Amino acid sequence: MKITCIGGGPAGLYFAILMKKVDPAHEVLVVERNRPEDTFGFGVVFSDATMEDLGAADPETFEEITRHFYHWDDIDIHYHGQVLRSTGHGFAGMSRAGLLRILQERARELGAELRFETEVASLDEFADSDLILGADGINSFVRSSHADHFEPSIDLRPNRFVWLGTTQSFPAFTFDFQRDDHGLWRLHAYQYEDPAVTGAPSGEPCISTFIVETTDEAFTASGLAEDDEAATLDYCSRVFAERLDGHCLIANRSIWRRFPTVTCERWSQGNTILVGDAVHTAHFSIGSGTRLAMEDTIALRDALVANPGDVPAALAAYEAERRPAVESLQRAAHVSLQWFEDTERYMDMEPEQFGFNLLTRSLRISHSNLALRDPAMIREVDRWFAGKAAAQSGVRVSYDPLPPPTFTPFRVRDMVVANRVVVSPMCQYTAVDGVPNDWHLVHLGSRAVGGAGLIWTEMTDVSEEARISPGCTGMYKPKHVDAWRRIVDFVHQNSHARIGMQLGHAGRKASTKTLWEGDNEPLDEGNWPIVSASPIPYFPHSQVPREMDRGDMDRVRDEFARAATMADEAGFDIVEIHFAHGYLLASFISPLTNERDDEYGGELANRMRYPLEVFDAVRAVWPDHKPMSVRISAVDWAPGGMEPVDSVEVARMLKAHGCDLVDVSSGQTVAHQQPRYGRQYQTPFADRIRHEVGIATMAVGNISSYMDVNSILAAGRADLCLLARAHLFEPYWTRHAAAAQGYPLPWPDQYDTLNRYNPRFEWGY
Repeated sequence: MKITCIGGGPAGLYFAILMKKVDPAHEVLVVERNRPEDTFGFGVVFSDATMEDLGAADPETFEEITRHFYHWDDIDIHYHGQVLRSTGHGFAGMSRAGLLRILQERARELGAELRFETEVASLDEFADSDLILGADGINSFVRSSHADHFEPSIDLRPNRFVWLGTTQSFPAFTFDFQRDDHGLWRLHAYQYEDPAVTGAPSGEPCISTFIVETTDEAFTASGLAEDDEAATLDYCSRVFAERLDGHCLIANRSIWRRFPTVTCERWSQGNTILVGDAVHTAHFSIGSGTRLAMEDTIALRDALVANPGDVPAALAAYEAERRPAVESLQRAAHVSLQWFEDTERYMDMEPEQFGFNLLTRSLRISHSNLALRDPAMIREVDRWFAGKAAAQSGVRVSYDPLPPPTFTPFRVRDMVVANRVVVSPMCQYTAVDGVPNDWHLVHLGSRAVGGAGLIWTEMTDVSEEARISPGCTGMYKPKHVDAWRRIVDFVHQNSHARIGMQLGHAGRKASTKTLWEGDNEPLDEGNWPIVSASPIPYFPHSQVPREMDRGDMDRVRDEFARAATMADEAGFDIVEIHFAHGYLLASFISPLTNERDDEYGGELANRMRYPLEVFDAVRAVWPDHKPMSVRISAVDWAPGGMEPVDSVEVARMLKAHGCDLVDVSSGQTVAHQQPRYGRQYQTPFADRIRHEVGIATMAVGNISSYMDVNSILAAGRADLCLLARAHLFEPYWTRHAAAAQGYPLPWPDQYDTLNRYNPRFEWGY
């Protein structure tokens, strides 16, 4: 096979090595525009897991690389004059120039041809190649040559950063946060060369990578120019003088830039494939792009071996296998880079929480994972969190055993929940004439006995016309109060759980089939008239709602207030109003569903006017000692719709009107939404609202493990965590989560046999 690697960085060189090892007869050419000794930046980072992969791929290269490694286990966080140290992280660094030298020598040794100082003008020069590898970095010529096919997207992030070096040694990966008159400056520093360890010539200094990051506003205010290296060195030396301790900073084409997040719709065309930064980038705050690129080449080598003689099939197999792993890493990188963009938000945290928040920012490290790496740190975080929970709730917390964050109490007005696990509202579509029945009793009752701290009803409609489907529950007839009281009494008498009612009006999504018959699909017969903020159907073939007039608005407002009064009669502990998911009140909030030209349309303050009227009407009749919550869609996932910055303003308005909790969901506003799903994908919205507005939040969305819950709580990203599917799969999820962490909950008397096997745990809440 004849292979051309365009780009003589680590990816191109390492792929040449791997393919020559597969078959020495392969003709492998590496073409690089720069000189062999040219390199930009300073050190590269490898995790312990990556080193295992490199060791298996080519032991000879691995052995030579590891001879030059500087290894560290610790992370130091300098924050408000304190140093927080976490251990057990397992990384190694080395000189990028040294890595290139090793790879060049190994590639030549195996018979690859290396051409430096060679510009590629056209891919036609390599028309006789069986495979063309585009390993030419962020500004890839290969990618731009076929941009219409690869369909690249480049998201240029707002923060500024500069890549520097220093002779100062850093025995741990070091984060530092320093503020001057212009703003907050972030430091990412790690040592990658120590003559005593790496075998460098005697007398050579230690060398460390020194990345400085800040907001565009702070950079502009500083007066620095992008390419003035001398001014940059002087400025950063002053900001981080304490960390440098008299050591100098070093420049190497050190210009201020914005990080480009690169993605591509397709990775290959014919016999051409992109790897590394040419096809995907991951922010430097989660590790090395070099590592990611070299892992690409290992996976590509494996695909070619598995599909001998069929390059297109191999490239398709490679992309199918590699893309999910890369996209997962890019999601983590995106969350991490956003953390550094939003660091200002967390600068008033207490040190224990700030350190934990930073370490778990990308979601790749959880509370449980960190407990394995650094048990002493987690014990301190848990002890701190339990103390805060006790003070906030007014409930004494026992420290023997020390509770994980999930199993600490939380107070909202006079309601105290025993733990932070919440059963999310889940429509059951099983009511008759709005009346909940035995199914609802078992559905909600089993999850209360299962240990959750708070149970939500499904969206319960305030009138017959407000129902999503004929099977939806309601709170508008006296028999509804009696039926719901039966369920509330069961929960209160047989568990420690609190129970809340979510009140809603389906609006333009009313008069539709049940979920299993056709989600949001209109009824075949028996439709009833529907209303919304504007006469816009959900689907083109959906029923067209009538635009609400003032009479409609008064009637629906009063129906919400009536339903809240009935919910209090039934004994509910908390009530929530549904402002989300494209239902009636949400249709006023989103500009995608509100085209009104009166005082209830236009700017966000006007679009919020009617939903707030409803909130105020409910708050006026709901007992003052009982809390109120509102569920919102933080983002519509559609162009022109609500964005996270808008949801912050919504939350501010709600707080001003006496809202106690914001239940932060997203989407479901329009049928053409394009959500970006992922683990805990909605939690960042709850995090932002909690910190920027100063209101308690509930996080929901792909939260499935107690590790997730502990991490969200300890990091201060939300106050309560809602789980839906996890509770459908396992009603006793909370009890199992407690037992798995060595913190078993007491069982009901009916299960006394279990108590007898745990004599140190007495029944009682």
